Order: sequence, then structure tokens, then C-alpha cells
Amino acid sequence: MKKFGLLPRLIIAIAIGILIGSIAPKWVIQVLATFNGIFGNFLGFAIPLIIIGFVAPGIGDLGAGAGKLLAITAGIAYVSTIISGMAAYFTSSAVLPMFLKPGSLVVNAANPEEALVPGFFSVDMPPIFGVMTALLIAFTIGLGLSVIKGDTIKKFMSEFQQIIEKLISNIIIPLLPVHILGIFANMTHAGQVATIMSVFAKVFAMIIILHIVILIFQYVIGGTLAGGNPIRLLKNMLPAYFTAIGTQSSAATIPVTLEQAKKNGIQDGIADFVIPLCATIHLSGSTITLVSCAMAVMMLNGIPINLVNMFPFILMLGITMVAAPGVPGGAVMAALGLLESMLGFNSTLLALMIALYLAQDSFGTACNVTGDGAIALMVNRISGYRLKK
Repeated sequence: MKKFGLLPRLIIAIAIGILIGSIAPKWVIQVLATFNGIFGNFLGFAIPLIIIGFVAPGIGDLGAGAGKLLAITAGIAYVSTIISGMAAYFTSSAVLPMFLKPGSLVVNAANPEEALVPGFFSVDMPPIFGVMTALLIAFTIGLGLSVIKGDTIKKFMSEFQQIIEKLISNIIIPLLPVHILGIFANMTHAGQVATIMSVFAKVFAMIIILHIVILIFQYVIGGTLAGGNPIRLLKNMLPAYFTAIGTQSSAATIPVTLEQAKKNGIQDGIADFVIPLCATIHLSGSTITLVSCAMAVMMLNGIPINLVNMFPFILMLGITMVAAPGVPGGAVMAALGLLESMLGFNSTLLALMIALYLAQDSFGTACNVTGDGAIALMVNRISGYRLKK
């Protein structure tokens, strides 16, 4: 099975999941949902450990330049997110009026997740701490390791990283296709997600095209700067893209994103630092989705749309969504306050926004993680490295 690549396994898992969701009885879906619940909880437990296991040693191995590299990576990620949001604004302003009639909201705002089949039971696996706490701990330890002369903690973090790598390669990666199969089976069985997507099919089509355009833009810049073929580099990241479609979580996709980034020739230390960090702070795909869906909802409700109210909203999105990137649908949850305070959404419009976002959250996440590979290319070159052959 290891010779059978991850990408084919993921595609087959998606196809089988849709087939099972279409024809299998409810108890079969519940069995899969039970596995998904347990595996999902385990992923939630492991995510903070993955972040510390990779980011802290990554920063420590970079030495005295770690603080500067952290600022450079964060700056590139934020600029990428803002550019994506502005691209979504200008595209939506031009395209949405062609097929959306202002003031004609007729969509059922029910939360699509309510229709999903629950598992027979669940096993609670609370993480030791949250994603942001894990990042702060990783930054503190990593920056400390980069300036102190002792090596006791450095050896501990190196061995801890090896433990996390074994956890990923022996448990998480082999079970990911089964997890994705169960998710797609449940979504297909529920049907409501497909209904919402069909109503907004044109909006979603525009969003997917925007995702592809922004990824090409990111890899043209990253590939040109790194000295590699942008199309080949982007193609190598497709397993991460398809994994994210299933997991709906940038953080849960870190193992695959990391593996593919290293296959692109990025230095191990740079990849171990940039990929887990960008899984939390780089949200270009989610920003495109949120801005486009928000503008569609505003247009359908006759709410005025202009650059004066959208530009500050986009700037704040890049910061606010960092609060919950590792949770499926976390971006829209973190953005609810902004939608209400800056764009004037009421409770009904917020419910509609959640439904629309969750219906295609996975594609925004896939864009996020694939773009992380482009940022890693840029940081790798800025750090003075060329791509490994």
C-alpha cells in the first residue's frame, strides 16, 4: 500500500465515500461516523503536539536568525491573505451582479451539519492546550533554543520531534483516507450540504476559480524566486490539497503538507518551521471564501457593498481568523464577530453565512494549505537556500 501513492488513495477514498453515502443504510454511516469522531478527537489532541514538535525545533535549528525569519514568514502570509481578500472583492463586485438579484434571498439558512449522522458513541480527547497556546510555547522555546548555548532542551525537543514524526507516519497518515471516506459518506447521506451547494453553485464555481488563480499566482512568485518550475511545484502539493478537502483542517493536514513541501526540495529545517506556522496564520483560501460568500449574502439582502466597508473587514480577517484555524469551519466561527460588527449581519444572516461557508469549507482549507507550500518556497530562498535536487 505504501507504493500506492497518497493522492490516489485519497481520490479513491472520496469516490467510495460518495458511493457508500448514496446506497448504504444508516447504521453503516454511523459506524463510519463513530470512527470519524474518535479519529477527529485524536487529531484535535495531536495538533498542538505537532505544532510544538515541529515549530520549536525548527526555530531553534535556525539559530540567531529565527526571530527575523518568523517576522518574514508572518509578513508574507499576511500579505498573501490580504491580496486574496482583495482579489475576491473585485471579482465578486464584477461577477456576482451578473447572476444574483439584489434582495432576493430565498435560501434555507439551516446549519448543514445538523443533518449529519452522529456516531454510536464518542471518546473525549481534549488537547493539553489550544492551538494559539501551542504556537506561543513553540515560539518561546524555539527562540530560546536559538540564543542559549546549552543543548539539553535542544536534544529533548529533537527526540520529541522524532516521536511526533512516528505518530504521523505510523498512525495519522495511514488512517487519513479512512477518515476522509467517512466524512464524504456522511455528507452524501445527509444531502443538505449538496442542496445548499446547488443553490449557490455559481458562487462556489467563482470561488473555486479564484482559489486556482491565487494558487497559480502564489506558485509563479514562489517558483520564480526559488528557481523551480511553478507548475511542477504546484503539482507536487496536490496530495495536501486533496487531504485538506477531506479533513477541512489546515492543522490536521500538516503532516501531508510537510511531506510534499520537502519533496519540492525545501530545506527540512525551513519546511519544519514554515508549514506548521502557516497552517495557523496563512488563510488565503478561507479569506476568498468568506469575502465572496459575505458579498453574495449582502447582495441578496440589498445591503450596500463598497470598498470603504470591505477593506477594513479584509484587513481584520487576516488577524482574527488565526484564533481558530485548526477547527473545521473555524474560520467562519472566528469571523462571526466581524460580520456582525463591521458588515451589519443579524442573527439570520450569520446563520446563513455559517451554512454557506460550511458547505464548501474544505476547498478554502485546501487552498490555504497548498499556498503554504508556496510561502515555504519563498522563505527557503530568502533564507539563502536553493531547492534540493
